[in-house]
Amino acid sequence: MLQILIIGFVTGTQRNRICSNKCGNVPIPYPFGIEEGCYLDESYYIECNPTTQIPHLNVSRIFPQPFEFLSHPLEVLEIDINGNLRVNLPIVYRCYSKSGETISGPTTEISTSRFPISSTENRFMGVGCDVEANIGVHNPTMVTKCLLDCNYFHGAIKNGSCMGRGCCQASIPPGTTYAGIYISLPENKTTVWNETRCGYAFIVEKDEYKFDNSELRTMPNNVSFPVSLDWSVGSTRCEVAQMDKVNYMCHENSVCYHGELGLWGYRCKCSVGYNGNPYIQNGCQDVNECESEELNDCLPGYCKNTYGSYNCICPSGHQGNAKIGGECIPVEPHSKPRSIIEGICEGVAGAAVVMIFVYYVAKRRIRANTRKDFYKKNGGIMLQKTLFACKDRTNKAEIFTEEELKKATNNFSDTNVIGQGGYGTVYKGVLANKTMVAIKKSKVIDQGQIKQFVNEVIILSQINHPNIVKLIGCCLETHVPLLVYEYVTNNTLSHHIRKHPVLAFEKRIKIAKETAEALSYMHSTTQIIHRDVKPSNILLNDDFTAKVSDFGISTFVPIGETHLSTFVKGTIGYMDPEYFRTCKLTQKSDVYSFGVVLLELLTGTKIHSSDIQLTEYKGVGAYFTSLLESGALVQVLDDQLKREEYVDVVKRFIEIAIKCLHLEGKARPTMKEVNHELEQIRCILLSIIDEST
Repeated sequence: MLQILIIGFVTGTQRNRICSNKCGNVPIPYPFGIEEGCYLDESYYIECNPTTQIPHLNVSRIFPQPFEFLSHPLEVLEIDINGNLRVNLPIVYRCYSKSGETISGPTTEISTSRFPISSTENRFMGVGCDVEANIGVHNPTMVTKCLLDCNYFHGAIKNGSCMGRGCCQASIPPGTTYAGIYISLPENKTTVWNETRCGYAFIVEKDEYKFDNSELRTMPNNVSFPVSLDWSVGSTRCEVAQMDKVNYMCHENSVCYHGELGLWGYRCKCSVGYNGNPYIQNGCQDVNECESEELNDCLPGYCKNTYGSYNCICPSGHQGNAKIGGECIPVEPHSKPRSIIEGICEGVAGAAVVMIFVYYVAKRRIRANTRKDFYKKNGGIMLQKTLFACKDRTNKAEIFTEEELKKATNNFSDTNVIGQGGYGTVYKGVLANKTMVAIKKSKVIDQGQIKQFVNEVIILSQINHPNIVKLIGCCLETHVPLLVYEYVTNNTLSHHIRKHPVLAFEKRIKIAKETAEALSYMHSTTQIIHRDVKPSNILLNDDFTAKVSDFGISTFVPIGETHLSTFVKGTIGYMDPEYFRTCKLTQKSDVYSFGVVLLELLTGTKIHSSDIQLTEYKGVGAYFTSLLESGALVQVLDDQLKREEYVDVVKRFIEIAIKCLHLEGKARPTMKEVNHELEQIRCILLSIIDEST
C-alpha cells in the first residue's frame, strides 16, 4: 500500500542565497526548492535525483520513523506558479492468475492533505469487465462506484467511449485530500474471466487518457498517469494573512487571492502589468508592453512604458490620438501677426470655453457624487469587501458603467426582455466586445431588494462550477442595481418540458444529473442553500447543459449548523412542507424542491396543476408512491418515457424522486447521494440506447 501524505504550514520567507531552480528539464519555483534553505518548509521540498535528474516529492523528510511506508517518492512533472502541481500516479490493478489466485497492485490509498487533488482537471477511471472500480473520498465509507459491464460482446465496446462498457469514469469532489481506490472482482473467476483477467482503476488528468478496448487484455500493470494537484501557501484566507506582516507571502507588485474552493490557505499573483514569481522579493517585474505590439494598442513607435502599464503619447510637435485607429498630426506654428480684433475674439472665445468647461466640470462632479450615493445605497461597501477581494484576472467580476449597459440593451428596450420574476427583469444585451450577456435589473427599490442583490453577488462571486450560471460583473452606479451574467442560449427547463415536450429521456436524465451535481456542490463545498429550486430557475445551453440560476433568496449556512430559522421564502408547489411548517431551512429543503423537478421531468407537466389531483393523498410523494404500487404510473408519464425498454429505468427514477419528497427532511437523501444514483441510472440508460442502435 502506497500513501502520499503532504502537509505543511508557512513559517517564513526564502533565505537570501543563490538556489538551484531547475531539476533536469523541470523548473522548480519557490516556495518549492531542492536545496536546504531554498524551500518554504518540508512540505515543499523537491528531491532531485543526481543521476537521472528527475524531481520527486519525497515525504520521508516530513515523517520520521516509524512511518517508513509513507516514503515512496512521487515523480514531479511540472510546477506551475499559478497553483498547479502535476505528478505521476501509478494505476491500481487486481487480477486473477491462471491458478485462480488474486494479484493486486501496490497503490491503494492516496492522501494529499496539503495539496488537494484538482476536481476540475482530473477524473477517476475504471477499465475492465464485470468488475467494480471504487473510490472512497475523504472517508472510505463515502464510496463512488464505477460499474463496468462487458456482457461478453467485446465488439460492442467502443474505443473512446467511457460510459460503463469496458470503461467508466467519475468526477472527484473539490477539496479531496484522501482517496482510497480498490477493485471488486467477480466470484466466478474460472469461467467468467477466461479472456479478461484484470480490473484497473486510476486517477488521471481529464485529457490524458482515451480508452482503447485492447487495454482490457494488455494494459501494463506498471503504467502511471499524470495527476493535477492544487497548491497554495499559508493556512488562512487573504484578509487574515495580510495582517501577519512577518509571514505574509505575497511580495511587492502582487495580490492575494483564494483560488479554488476547498483549497487551504491562499495564493499570490503578480499584479496587472507585472510578471514573475510573487512569492519572492522583487519577483514580480514590470512587463514592458511597448516591446510587443500584442501587449499595447498604440500606434507603432508611440508607446511609452510605465510601471505596471503604458501610455500612448504623440511625439513632440504633434497632437491627436496615439492609439491604433487614431492619428498624430503635426502642430503648425503661428507665423502671421494677429490683429487686435483677432486677439479680442480669441479672448472672448477663451472665456466662453472656460465657462463651458467649468459648467461641465460642475455637472460631472454632481453626477459623480450621485453615482457615489447610488454605490453606497446599492451595497457597494459590502460588495467591495467580498467581490473584489479576489484579484484573479481570469475570474474577477467586471464593473460596468451605466452607459455601457444602456448601449448593450438599446437603453433597456422592452424588445430585449427575456425573462421576468418576482425579484427583477432580465434583459438580453451585447457588450462592446460582442459578448452576449443577460442583465438582471431589480423591479422595486427598497432595502429588501438591495439585500437580495448583495446576497446574489456575494454567493455567485464564490462559485465556479460548469452547471451554475456564471456572474460576469455588475453595475453599482445606477438607481437600480444591475447584475451581468453569461447568456444561456436555450431558454429554461420549464419552457422545454411544458411548452415543447419533446425532450428525449437521455436529455432529461442528463439535465437532472447536472442539476443534482450543482446542488451537491453548493451544499458540500460552499454551504449554500438555493431555496428556490424549480424548472424556471434551471437554464439550458444549446447542448442541453443545465445551469442553476437565480440566487436572490439563497443563503449561507454557518459551518457546524444544521439549519437556519428564517422567514419562509420560495415558490409554492416546490417549497418543502416541513420548512413551511417549522420555518427551519435545511439542505433537505432543496432536496424536496429537486424531487418536484424530477417528477415534472417524468410527467411533462406542472405537478401542482389541475392535471394532477393530490387532494386524496398526504403529499405529492405519497401520490406517486400509490401510482407506482398500483401499476398506474404510466397514466401520468410523458409520452416520451412510455417505451417498454425504459420501464426499469423509469421505476428507479421515480423511486429517487419519492425519496426526495419524503415529508420528513431527515428521511430524505442528500444531494450527493441523489447525484450518485442519477449517475448510475444514466449509465444504464446509455447502455440501453447503445444496444438499440
